[in-house]
Amino acid sequence: MKTTVNISRVIVGVLFIFSGLVKANDPYGLSYKMQEFFEVWNFHLLDNYTLAFSVLMNAFEIIAGFAILLGWRMRLFSWLLLLLIIFFTFLTGYALLSGKIKTCGCFGDCIPLTAKQSFIKDLVLLALILLIFAYHNKIKPIFKSSASIAFLLMITIGSFGLQWYVMQYLPIKDCLPFKVGNDLVEQMKVPTNAVMPVTETVFTYEKGGKKFTFTNNFPADLDTYTFIGREDKVIKEGKNYEPPIKDFKLNTLSGVDSTFAVLQQTGSYYLFFIKDFDGLSAKDDWYESFVKIFRKAQSDKIPIYVVTAQGDLAEKILNQENDKLGVTIFTCDGTEIKTAARTIPCLFKMKGATVEKKWGKASLAKVY
Repeated sequence: MKTTVNISRVIVGVLFIFSGLVKANDPYGLSYKMQEFFEVWNFHLLDNYTLAFSVLMNAFEIIAGFAILLGWRMRLFSWLLLLLIIFFTFLTGYALLSGKIKTCGCFGDCIPLTAKQSFIKDLVLLALILLIFAYHNKIKPIFKSSASIAFLLMITIGSFGLQWYVMQYLPIKDCLPFKVGNDLVEQMKVPTNAVMPVTETVFTYEKGGKKFTFTNNFPADLDTYTFIGREDKVIKEGKNYEPPIKDFKLNTLSGVDSTFAVLQQTGSYYLFFIKDFDGLSAKDDWYESFVKIFRKAQSDKIPIYVVTAQGDLAEKILNQENDKLGVTIFTCDGTEIKTAARTIPCLFKMKGATVEKKWGKASLAKVY
């Protein structure tokens, strides 16, 4: 039994470390996934805290994974991991049974799992953690307590430090459809290996106090039935039938869709993403960096466009007040901006529809 427990400990520890590191590479990704759950549950008051929750959860997964591998404070960490996996299993089970959330973000955007795959994974982990919980007293620490504490302290600093870095400079590993090298027009197309879902429309009628369902086998006396409703049921699940980029549209302030007019340019240009302008002003660091980039781009005759979800505020701050730059502003869906720009703000250098380079907010001062 001791060998079985130790094997379980290694599997659980490695998986939690891996899961935490993958998500720590992009804390905003887990934050947005939490907001998706909160939206379904109408917990909108928690939206402002999801980034903090994300950072803490990612760090805890990494720290707990190493603690389990070291065999340090097994009673405490077996309890914590058991509570955490019960919570995760509830989330993935809810996503699977409700059908309202397609992916759970267990391994971030780099390793997308379906709701079913995530639920099965958590069931396996639940079984392994229950075994560790039941026999935690058989697990002996590898090092002395002082050495383990020192090591875990370094892991803690590293876990939070990594997340601070990527929130300033962009993820180290970019797994999103807007990554460097991708052609955004191609990413808006349905993949060539797409398998469309097979659906069936079920009609519900009532007659004589009884309910009847029909697909295409309607009775001859259908006019004597009372129509109740219809439902589209998926008979066979599809695969890869949605384009990686679905709602990326660049609209002028007057509402004209200019997406392909911009993306089909042959030369270089910049896209400056800044989702919200609420609370921003010309006194912020980003503004000084942007003005410098804008002036230099103008002198180099390279177009630069601002992409935001708040066009009116952007127009006011950039073009009507302060330096009155006269920059072209496009509005875009806020969710797409959050996917494209993992720091606030974020700069893309484009060549046609291809992303050539990206800078996070901490790198803006170094663009020129």
